[in-house]
Amino acid sequence: MELADIDLLDRDTFVKRMPHDWFAYLRENAPIYRHPEPDGPGFWVFSRHRDVVALNRNWENYSSDDRKGGVVEIEGSPERIAAAAALNGAGRMMLTMDPPEHTRYRKLVNRGFTPRVIRSLEDHLREASVRIIENALEKDGGQVDFVVDVAAELPLMAIAEFLGVPYEDRHKMFEWSNKMIGTEDPEYAVSPEDVQAAYYQMFMYANTLGADRRANPREDIVSMLVHGEVDGDKLTETDFDMFFLLLSVAGNETTRNALSQGMVALLDHPEQYQKMVDDPSIIGATAVDEVLRYGSPVMYFRRNVNEDVEYEGHHIAAGDKVTLWYVSANRDESVFENPNTFDVLRATNPHVAFGGGGPHSCIGMHLARLEMKVLFEELVARVPRIEKLAEPVRLRSNFINGVKHLQVRSNKKLDSNFLWTADVGRAMVHVTPPQLIPPRVVPDPFGPSSSRSGSASPHRGETHESAQIPGKPPLLGGRVRGRSARGV
Repeated sequence: MELADIDLLDRDTFVKRMPHDWFAYLRENAPIYRHPEPDGPGFWVFSRHRDVVALNRNWENYSSDDRKGGVVEIEGSPERIAAAAALNGAGRMMLTMDPPEHTRYRKLVNRGFTPRVIRSLEDHLREASVRIIENALEKDGGQVDFVVDVAAELPLMAIAEFLGVPYEDRHKMFEWSNKMIGTEDPEYAVSPEDVQAAYYQMFMYANTLGADRRANPREDIVSMLVHGEVDGDKLTETDFDMFFLLLSVAGNETTRNALSQGMVALLDHPEQYQKMVDDPSIIGATAVDEVLRYGSPVMYFRRNVNEDVEYEGHHIAAGDKVTLWYVSANRDESVFENPNTFDVLRATNPHVAFGGGGPHSCIGMHLARLEMKVLFEELVARVPRIEKLAEPVRLRSNFINGVKHLQVRSNKKLDSNFLWTADVGRAMVHVTPPQLIPPRVVPDPFGPSSSRSGSASPHRGETHESAQIPGKPPLLGGRVRGRSARGV
């Protein structure tokens, strides 16, 4: 391989595979590399873990400011320029600010991400995970798409719960975020006008929601954000609208793809899935972070150089574009033992899937970890054996490490050797469920027990028998006759 063989702007390569061999070559031979750019000045590629961490934290000279270029665009394609113009025209997003402006904004929204607030969502997320998995396995004809019907559902429900979005509106956010993120993929191809329309629609939806909570405060996180103050400062109307847009897009896309990439890795390494089946406690302890490291849902972010700097023998000029490749840093041989091995028991795991520290570390990291933990816990409790027969369909993007489709088919053979068969990631998955257990009533996650006020779910108040179909265990985090159901 030679440097000339590496083209990080070739989206079609990322459809076929993740080019980990390119990044391994860069780390070894050109860890600080000026990548050519057609019709442009080129951009710096930082591929080593230590450099990615150092520059990610050095906001003073490596800016995220959208007025200097922002964090996503590398090239000046018409689609990306249109998307950026639409976003900047609406207001400014925390992701594309630098301190002290960023510090002020983050203080105001941090109150919604305290450990207590995130913990308060666990019961709802667990109940939602159960319903999502069971509905997927029970679909008519046994045909489901793991990404759309499972991996995407929980982040959408989590955001709906977190932001007070009515349950029936969650797929609006899915559609809007796909248009904003996936415009380079033919399946999601939209015109620049459609991209702008998606931004506008989500922005106005947030504006309406925020206005309602200002006039009619409730016991929810949105009310806390729009009415809260820090040192006499509070979120403006535009501040809240842009935060809603950021959380809806980033929280939806990244967690969805982390879950999907996790499933792909587990199908490729069934012995690792079996470890989770045998001991679900490792999911929250080590497996979630290994999924994040191995899958790296966000491949890079851009930074913009404020002043000329000499960095390890390279002159990096003011105005230069710098890209920090998290997907490469997470496979750095100098940091991770056997970095290309997927190991759900990996104990030392300083991955940078959430940014590697500094002011721009992911504000939603604890929510994302919780979503992944509860969904995988409930999945292994219901689906103890998986066999893969084909490959998933990847998103055409060099920014989001995305999976578009993981087709699932479930066929039920109702006898003493009850069998579920699922096609996950266009892969046949044969599932042998656990032994029968007594029936258990599981409340609807958006029923009367939900803490969220607002529009009623079409399922509000329903209950269902989670064990009426043989082989369905109770919630791992639930209670059975006053004791934990874990291990029952």
